[in-house]
Amino acid sequence: MADEIVSHWDGLYREKDDAQLSWHEDDPSLSLELCDVAGVDRGTSVIDIGGGTSRFAERLIERGLSDVSVLDVSEAALDRSRRQLGPVGEQIEWIAANVTTWTPDRYYDLWHDRAVFHFLIDADGRAAYRDRLCRCLRPGGYAIIATFALDGPEKCSGLPVVRYDPEGLSEVLGGRFTLVAHRSHTHNTPWGSPQSFQFSLFRMAQ
Repeated sequence: MADEIVSHWDGLYREKDDAQLSWHEDDPSLSLELCDVAGVDRGTSVIDIGGGTSRFAERLIERGLSDVSVLDVSEAALDRSRRQLGPVGEQIEWIAANVTTWTPDRYYDLWHDRAVFHFLIDADGRAAYRDRLCRCLRPGGYAIIATFALDGPEKCSGLPVVRYDPEGLSEVLGGRFTLVAHRSHTHNTPWGSPQSFQFSLFRMAQ
């Protein structure tokens, strides 16, 4: 199964440019807004889960952050992002791994995930994700997790998803996390189709 997941996402990133990827957004403004709510500054360490070719890490570097990591299951996505960013990409740590089997070796102040968690349709996958989140997020740190909302699509890129509202996501994450803020968001795909998302900001207990 792990090899199939890698092959699926590598294939998409090799066959399609950003304008052909339904999840792509040029301006991650809502994620950055929640970063402001969390008090992210130049000294904050951030990991972007499933970052692919997202512009989020680039925007953080532009804001003066110097400790930014991007994790994605697709090496093809990371390679493309590195090439696109040029010298900026040299300031980012790139991690090719599946978040559910990854072994974190450090702490981060902020965990950012736009549209990975909703692909975890079984309880074991969600438990493995929570384990990595708890192991690498600094006590008192923040997590931004965005998923399809309850009225969002039932599939993405041909794969089934689980849709959430902020309260349901909070319940899945468990008692170590407190819901701090949430936003509803309509993402328009590069070809103009609307997709309903929810963005939630959590703080982990000290």
